[in-house]
Amino acid sequence: MTAKRVILELGTGNDLHGGDYTKAALRAVQDALHHSSLAMIRTLKIDTKTGMFVDVTIGVQQPDKVDAERVKASLPHGIVTVKVVKGGLDIADPENNDPAVIASAAIAVRMEIPQAK
Repeated sequence: MTAKRVILELGTGNDLHGGDYTKAALRAVQDALHHSSLAMIRTLKIDTKTGMFVDVTIGVQQPDKVDAERVKASLPHGIVTVKVVKGGLDIADPENNDPAVIASAAIAVRMEIPQAK
């Protein structure tokens, strides 16, 4: 059975002081998660450990500065993959050498949905 995408949620997060890309990414993921309620999981009795796939894409200006394993660990359910790409924004503060980091997150959830007979 092929897993079908059933939801795509988007979020943004930031670290206004300190330039922490992982913190901004985690906040973007939490923002996306808080826009969703997957009530259908219980209704369809889907096992979230084996039948739910969570594909996370994080966009930041310096992808190598995101700890993808910490982002992965922040997801409560599913078989999670995290991809970090160039995106988001860095807002310079040259007077204080304190850039603001803005991250974007896209969370796609795929499930193997049983076919009605």
